[in-house]
Amino acid sequence: MPPPTTTPSNEPSQPLVLSPALMSKLKPARIFKNAVDTPTPPSPGSASPRASQLGQRHISGINFDDRGDQIITAAEDETFRLYNCKTGKQVKILYSKKYGVDLPRFTHKNTAILHASTKEDDTIRYHSLHDNKYLQYFKGHKGRVVSLEMSPVDDGFMSGSLDKTVRLWDLRSPTCRGLLNLPAPPVVAYDASGLVFAVGVNQYSRILLYDQANFDKAPFLTITLEDPTLSRISYPPRAIYMTSLSFSSNGKYLLVGCSGDAHYVMDAYEGHLLAKLEGHTGLERRRLDIPRNIEPSRGCSGEEVSWTPDSKFVVSGSLDGKIYVWDTQNLPEKKDQPIDLKAPPLCLPPIAVLEGHPGPSRCVKFNPRFAMMCSAGAELAFWLPDQSGDPEEVAKELLKKK
Repeated sequence: MPPPTTTPSNEPSQPLVLSPALMSKLKPARIFKNAVDTPTPPSPGSASPRASQLGQRHISGINFDDRGDQIITAAEDETFRLYNCKTGKQVKILYSKKYGVDLPRFTHKNTAILHASTKEDDTIRYHSLHDNKYLQYFKGHKGRVVSLEMSPVDDGFMSGSLDKTVRLWDLRSPTCRGLLNLPAPPVVAYDASGLVFAVGVNQYSRILLYDQANFDKAPFLTITLEDPTLSRISYPPRAIYMTSLSFSSNGKYLLVGCSGDAHYVMDAYEGHLLAKLEGHTGLERRRLDIPRNIEPSRGCSGEEVSWTPDSKFVVSGSLDGKIYVWDTQNLPEKKDQPIDLKAPPLCLPPIAVLEGHPGPSRCVKFNPRFAMMCSAGAELAFWLPDQSGDPEEVAKELLKKK
């Protein structure tokens, strides 16, 4: 369903269909330069080496509520901030100085969120934005939580951690209701029906698809992510490091976000590698002037790539601060064909490159209901399509009418 727009009088108008022309006309309508507190300079003699290495603080996670009315940001200054998408204004700032905050996720109520901790322990916290109180703690992980997803249909949610486990939870109970032990740190995603979930296992380049009702059984599909084109760049080819997974709204495709210089689109039914999205610079590093490690790593990747709500386009951030848009409407059909890991994928260049942020654009998400995109890094930006029209096109239209 294409996201509807609203007129100034708040009466629903004709739905706005996302098209390549419209996506290339997205412009920042509101920029919040102070969306992250700058670090206070250390007093002489007590310099914190970690803070000086990090440099500028970034927003590390963003999330829209189900209705697309509000967005929450989590930042490295240990704050989460709530914004109203319709007015384009900041609603409130809340602090989590004791535990830190990462991976903010709205529950199905727009007054409560889940978030991961960055210090003290690795507990997931259920927090009421309305009265700034914790409603529940979900304890169990023994390593930092790097993937957190809310079920699209009920109060279930799922977390993946550096302790190499996936835990399944319910908001109504503090104890986990399911545990998967894996050979490497996982990333997780639900499909739109909430009946299937995917677990990406790094180092093994495998994506496991489970039936939500029978997660204690073996996965019903194991997808191997291998990109034969990587061996053209270096041999042996550099390993792919998955940092996010996301199903398309129709459930047919699986978007694999990676920290390297490419993202991938897989067939979610049979496991074919359909497309390689390239052109951007991966977020394996925090800055362009830092050299790459030999071993691929997560870096600050994880929230930078997502589908539009109609699953026709993919938007992604980049280390150079730009926003890249790919058109995924004409992916190859490989139904009922045998899987060939040596067959090179369709390499898709971006259809639009939008001037973005100073520093990396770490978080990019499209509003689930409105023609609005949000991007974040050292600052926060709300993007709207510029419908004023290209002067040349307007002139052509006028000439036609004459």
